[in-house]
Amino acid sequence: MATEHILSLLIAERQKLNKAIEALGGASAPKPVTTSKAVVAPAPAKTRKRKPLTAAQKKAHSERMRAFWAARRKKQAKG
Repeated sequence: MATEHILSLLIAERQKLNKAIEALGGASAPKPVTTSKAVVAPAPAKTRKRKPLTAAQKKAHSERMRAFWAARRKKQAKG
């Protein structure tokens, strides 16, 4: 399907929903939003940068994880 066709289908669906909202809500229903031909792309998500680990931090983390997995294996063997 062409992008323009999909866009026209979505706009038609939105108009139907706006009419239904007006019928149910009466005067308190929000006014329909006018559309433009330009489609605005969402801003890219910001990625968090992490500081690199030092050799000592890597070693400490490795030892913690080794102990974690050993405890987990021991727990699974019991139960």
